[in-house]
Amino acid sequence: MMRSEEREIEKYIKAYGMIDEGDIVAAGVSGGADSVCLLFVLCALRESLGFEVRVCHVNHGLRGVDADADERYVEELCEALGVPCRVFHKDVELITRKRKQSTEEAGRTARREAFEEMCREEGCTKIATAHHREDNAETVLLNAARGTGIKGLCGIRPVRGKWIRPLLLFTREQIEEYLGRQGILWKEDHTNQEDCYTRNRIRHHILPMLEEQVNAGVVKHLDELSRQARQVWDYLEQGVDQAWERCVHTDDTDEDAGFEIGKEMFAQEMPAVQNQLLKRCIEQVSGSERDVSSAHISAVRELFELQTGRYLCLPDKVRAERTYQGVRIRRRLSGDAPENGRMRGLSEQEVLLCIPGETAIPGTGLVIQCSFPENAGVLGAEEIPQKSYTKWIDYDIIKNRLSVRTRRSGDFFTVDQKGSRKKLKEYFINEKIPQKERNMLPLIADGSHVVWIPGRRMSAAYQVRNDTKRILEIKITEEKQNGRED
Repeated sequence: MMRSEEREIEKYIKAYGMIDEGDIVAAGVSGGADSVCLLFVLCALRESLGFEVRVCHVNHGLRGVDADADERYVEELCEALGVPCRVFHKDVELITRKRKQSTEEAGRTARREAFEEMCREEGCTKIATAHHREDNAETVLLNAARGTGIKGLCGIRPVRGKWIRPLLLFTREQIEEYLGRQGILWKEDHTNQEDCYTRNRIRHHILPMLEEQVNAGVVKHLDELSRQARQVWDYLEQGVDQAWERCVHTDDTDEDAGFEIGKEMFAQEMPAVQNQLLKRCIEQVSGSERDVSSAHISAVRELFELQTGRYLCLPDKVRAERTYQGVRIRRRLSGDAPENGRMRGLSEQEVLLCIPGETAIPGTGLVIQCSFPENAGVLGAEEIPQKSYTKWIDYDIIKNRLSVRTRRSGDFFTVDQKGSRKKLKEYFINEKIPQKERNMLPLIADGSHVVWIPGRRMSAAYQVRNDTKRILEIKITEEKQNGRED
């Protein structure tokens, strides 16, 4: 006889179209309560819904004999239930080092690769994971804290392509009650009790505090928030699809042309649609959804109001440039390098800095990295970086947008705390810098005010003081990440 929880999950699966007749479902089973529950529920429903179940177990190699015991338990459980089980051994520590990922991220990568391998080699058509309602609440809080915007508030979707989450409607307590009534055992992963992982800290401290001191139904409300956010996000995406047809132009004969966004039509769109349209263009050119912040989107929006020829270097070697029609977003090309010994694009134009982010300096092989140091606080002079190619500046002093360019008529910098100014031309003469070199030196500028001549001099006006509230770190490195440490 089918249990009430199994009937609820069956309705949930049908409501979201998670599983079709004939599907082969690869279920992730670690041995913990959530994944064991997933396995038993899928086995209970496989006949009525007409699908097959196969288990994917990943041994991360992090917990020694405990991980081996979990592996044996899952294999025995699958044998008892008549479910094929495939075990993957992944060296997560090695993945962490090689890919420069956190242990959490490396673990997710290892599991994702194992699932994809099962799909390729064993014909699995769906991938089922054991995420539940608390997992979703934790994800919403984590994404909100990280500043991921509306998309992050969507939390964990019940269905995303071939990935399905049949247990999302259940709480952790309901899952353990389901297993307890049937006398089903599971394995406890002691690392789930440690606070070294961000998600664990949210689980152990933040959610319980919200439940005790704010609202006992916080998990339910966060789950509902994610559902509403998904509806809003899907509606926004539909608007972006329509705006794309109206605003974005592509050159099918030139794959390097990227996307050109017409200024007049773009101006007629709502701001939320404009921002997401720009983000989508950047992501499609870069091939990645990472590293595109709201600051980058704002900088690209500003290009629409600047003169033709101005451009911005974005992460992942993406370039946004002002054209006669609007703004073009494309990959940076070798043709963007200097001609005739000059830094093309810096002599007569300026490249806006990505803050935070990275900006390539055309023709130099250098990259400018801008970031806001965490916990900088008010530091003593001896603690502020003194390297020639790393500077901290008072971010709130900036009047315009910081840019990198070569010299212009009228450039100056401040030489002391009294505000005394010196013309850049006069400085070059006094320092006996050759004429040709003067035209090549990249400058970090705030309008006509030269903030920093990398490797040489910084304006006193932008120095960090005791009353500085926001510190911006500007660091110049080699494009191949060979930092300069003069």
